[in-house]
Formats: sequence, C-alpha cells, structure tokens
Amino acid sequence: MAFTANAQAQRQGRLAPEVNRILYVRNLPYKISAEDMYDIFGKYGPIRQIRVGSKQDTRGTAFVVYEDIYDAKNACEHLSGFNVCGRYIVVLYHQVQRAFAKMDKGKKAEEIEKAKAKYGVSTAEK
Repeated sequence: MAFTANAQAQRQGRLAPEVNRILYVRNLPYKISAEDMYDIFGKYGPIRQIRVGSKQDTRGTAFVVYEDIYDAKNACEHLSGFNVCGRYIVVLYHQVQRAFAKMDKGKKAEEIEKAKAKYGVSTAEK
C-alpha cells in the first residue's frame, strides 16, 4: 500500500513543460535491434512504439513512445548515460517545436518556388 500512495503523490506533482511520452535516444550502437530496445526501455513501463533509425542520417538514433508520461519521465531519468554495448546513450524528450524550427526555411522556400513553376501556380494578386 505504501508504494501506491507514494506513486499517487508523485503523480500529483507538476511536470516540466518539456516532459512528454516520446523519448529521443541518441548514440545507440548501429546494430541495435528493436527487440533490444524493448528489453532496455520496457523495464520502465508499457511501450506503445519504438522506431530505430535505419538510414544513413538516422543510424544510432531511436524514438521510444510510452503509454504513460510518468513511465517516460522515469526512463529518461534512469537511462540517460546508460552504457549499451560500450556506448553511453543520450535520452532526451522529443520536442516537436524544436524539430520543425530546425528546418532550413530557405531550402523550403526554394522547393515551394520550384513546385509553383512546375505546376504553373502564381501567387501574385490580380
């Protein structure tokens, strides 16, 4: 009973704004599998999804989505700096706003102009 009362008291506290259910994991070994990730991260609560990067620019990274925000918080606190196959992993909260802010706006504008020219779309007022 003491465990459940402690867990309820912990859950009533306020969480930092950056805390969410999605964790971004960096510095993973390239050959790690999703099953290995479930073994490591599943100890902290039920997992909804794990996505391990497989392309050249996403290798060594993964996203882990927990069912509960408190499980994600617990995993982030305990696994950041954890040694996996000789590599110390970095576990962060995924921040959607920062991910989209990093997009190269000039490159996107150039792509839009190319698409407009290709399809004959004009935005000039009549």
